[in-house]
Amino acid sequence: MIKAHSLLYAIYICLIVSIICGALLYFANLYNQLNLYYNLQEELYIQNQSVVNFALGNKILPQEIEKDENSGIEGRYKTKSYGLLTLLLAESSVGNDTVTSAHFVGNYVTDKTAVYLTNISKSLSYSGTVTLTGNSELPSDFIDAAYINNSPNKFTNNGKITVSDIRLPEINPDFEKIFEETEGVKTALKDVEKPKDSLYYNSFFNETKDIYINSSLSNIIFKGNFILRSQDSIRIKKSTVLEDVILIAPKITFESGFKGTVQAFATKGIELEEKVTLNYPSVICVYNKNEEESKIVIKKESTISGAVVLFGNSPDDFDKSSIEIAEEGLIFGDIYCTGKLALRSNVYGSVYTNRFFVKTMASTYDNTISDVEINASKRPAYFISIPLFNNQKSAYGILKKVL
Repeated sequence: MIKAHSLLYAIYICLIVSIICGALLYFANLYNQLNLYYNLQEELYIQNQSVVNFALGNKILPQEIEKDENSGIEGRYKTKSYGLLTLLLAESSVGNDTVTSAHFVGNYVTDKTAVYLTNISKSLSYSGTVTLTGNSELPSDFIDAAYINNSPNKFTNNGKITVSDIRLPEINPDFEKIFEETEGVKTALKDVEKPKDSLYYNSFFNETKDIYINSSLSNIIFKGNFILRSQDSIRIKKSTVLEDVILIAPKITFESGFKGTVQAFATKGIELEEKVTLNYPSVICVYNKNEEESKIVIKKESTISGAVVLFGNSPDDFDKSSIEIAEEGLIFGDIYCTGKLALRSNVYGSVYTNRFFVKTMASTYDNTISDVEINASKRPAYFISIPLFNNQKSAYGILKKVL
């Protein structure tokens, strides 16, 4: 005979077992759903990378992508200009799930030019230790020694030298367009929302925020899709963090020790104080079509990965526009100067200019370079230059992933 309390215990045990079984079934179902979710996300990420590769292989020309019949995932892409860079936006979606990515893209380097010096004045001279690696176009294939100081002269050329033309290769028209009125949501800095204290962020999938700022930026962070603009000058303090931001002003100065990634465009001048680092892909560009003087000054131990550009002046006024690059720095990329160039730091890329000059305490020496290495071969095969010229023939690649 079964006692009543034993039956009650049995009921309790059955209840506990049913709860445990139900929990196990619930967690098993939850695990399956989570596993399906992560598998779907993985497929979306893989398909998104396929969309990027397809766009690059198609030289970013617009084209529809067929829907994947097995997974049901749809892919699409579009491009837009962001300063001098091209932005590739890729999306992959199925149902309500979407994976997006954004990349700066461009053409791979095919230019093997070390120096292009226009044939409008005397031939090139050198002083100290000078090395040119790559093909050069100069006013003459004869390079004479200039005795500026007491150190021995040594010239090494690793490349072909041919006679140059009287004009530089025409610069990409997009450089001039930057200085025209740009699209974007124009607003004052005080009206811009920031997700965190002193941090401003704007996705490249959003519309560009065009912000008018004061003459000085300090203790602030801007990351993403911003144009920072001023009617006067801008001074960027080293406490400022700028990542993939565009700067536009008559004059721009970077304080000593600043590090960031920017595209800086000015009409009067740009100055980098000592030990400034502009990471890849960065651009500093001055456009001056007036008769006023314009200048880019890059002081000691500064590094730029991207391009340094000064243009706009007429051939008759190139003495009024100049780039001065001090010693112990590095330009990893290209220099394009329609004025005159004083170069004291090494360049791992190409140099295009109307005239070189070396300035000492006693005198100025025209069409002279001193104690530098200009080496086009030190740009690695994967390096993608800022598009100085309108060349769409070479394959496309990724400069930087920004989302």
